[in-house]
Amino acid sequence: MSSEDAPRLEPRKAMTERPNILIFMVDQLNGTFFPDGPADFLHAPNLKALAARSLRFSKAYTASPLCAPARASFMAGQLPSRTGVYDNAAEFASSIPTYAHHLRRAGYHTALSGKMHFVGPDQLHGFEERLTTDVYPADFGWTPDYRKPGERIDWWYHNLGSVTGAGVAEITNQYEYDDEVAHFAGQKLYDLARGRDDRPFCLTVSFTHPHDPYVARRRYWDLYEDCPALAPTVGRIPFDEQDPHSQRLMRACEDEKYEISPEAIARARRGYFANISYVDEKIGEILDILARCRLEENTAVLFLSDHGDMLGERGLWFKMNFFEGSSRVPLMLAAPGLDGRRIDAPVSTLDLVPTLAELGGIDLSEVEPWTDGLSLLGTAERGERAAPVPMEYAAEGSIAPMVALRDGPFKLSRCSADPDLLFDLDADPNELADLSGDPAHAATRERLSRAIDARWDLAAFDQAVRESQARRHVTYAALRNGAYYPWDHQPLRQASERYMRNHMDLNVLEENQRYPRGE
Repeated sequence: MSSEDAPRLEPRKAMTERPNILIFMVDQLNGTFFPDGPADFLHAPNLKALAARSLRFSKAYTASPLCAPARASFMAGQLPSRTGVYDNAAEFASSIPTYAHHLRRAGYHTALSGKMHFVGPDQLHGFEERLTTDVYPADFGWTPDYRKPGERIDWWYHNLGSVTGAGVAEITNQYEYDDEVAHFAGQKLYDLARGRDDRPFCLTVSFTHPHDPYVARRRYWDLYEDCPALAPTVGRIPFDEQDPHSQRLMRACEDEKYEISPEAIARARRGYFANISYVDEKIGEILDILARCRLEENTAVLFLSDHGDMLGERGLWFKMNFFEGSSRVPLMLAAPGLDGRRIDAPVSTLDLVPTLAELGGIDLSEVEPWTDGLSLLGTAERGERAAPVPMEYAAEGSIAPMVALRDGPFKLSRCSADPDLLFDLDADPNELADLSGDPAHAATRERLSRAIDARWDLAAFDQAVRESQARRHVTYAALRNGAYYPWDHQPLRQASERYMRNHMDLNVLEENQRYPRGE
């Protein structure tokens, strides 16, 4: 896979004291609802307070609009064509350095509470500790198959039951998971505050909300009874007027089997917004522990999502495309010495690896030739990213790899199976006017086409994806035949080292477990 040469920037002077780093990742949060922090209609007081002191990147994009590829790219600073994590069942190779590896190598304590959708036997990828298991399977069972275009695998593909089934519940599979994620993250902060480890820390807290199904607890649901955003901005586009990939996504989600009424759309969006408020509350609880344990002043706080959710815009749901609702994500960074302000330059979640390295005073020169990100701190200084923002998608609903570039106001999407799509997002934020055939924009299309051709060999990309899928279909069938050894992460809890045991001195234990002491 060829790569466009991006300008390399001179490193700025490292911070005098390496900060702790607290990363909040959420799942499927549409970045168009974060034009400058959370939109006014969102009940998200903790995220609004964080936004007020953060660099707020209003035009941030995922590297790939699907969970596992997006998260591997965020962690490695590499596109899926480099990581090999093409879909939600593609193995993330242990040899690829992540920000957890870089920080840990430099002396940071690294820990993860929550989802990261690692596939394969390595369920740590540089984290010293993983406090919970994952919410999704670690094996190859969800592998797509380009040899069978249009095939739907019902037991794991999305369908629109998430929309028609939206409503209220006090406990769900996802609430059970995220309640646990927040609890163990808080416990970890208390342990870090007790000072048994003098290293700086990087704690990643990753929630599965507000990912569908759109089911919320009553007290969050009730916040949005009169919400002004319960209808999409762009209504349903008739199927025969949709672009080919959108048509494939509608078929993959069994759109034709569901009657999606305006009331169902409103309930689904209401449940989604309610779960943003749930996540906000959990983040607030963790930030409160950070403050009460006197860790706040020297801790950088990062907030982002892996990808977005179309939420009924254009008649589309979930993600898996390059439209703004699916590909744009919230991204905010508060750090010691950084003034909060809004940055409107397009940026990428690929940019987090060099950004976190810069915060930690880490030299990435050994791996920079193979990374696709550029430090957000440099972009914030200059007011623009030094190269266009790239995206890739090669998973369910596609029949060949798709790529895109966002450069200034323009976004060009390409797939060998489909016509190009070109949008001017300043003039057309809802992406309703495809300019790919407009003579007035021929020069822009040609310029971005040359950039795409310089970065990607789409035929080679397609071949690599098909080879990966075929290998996994063979190995998964073999591994499920006979005795099965799961790769799912099992958190270690040593009961004999918790609370009071008879090899401990009770007086020492009680003193060591108290923080702050002497008050």
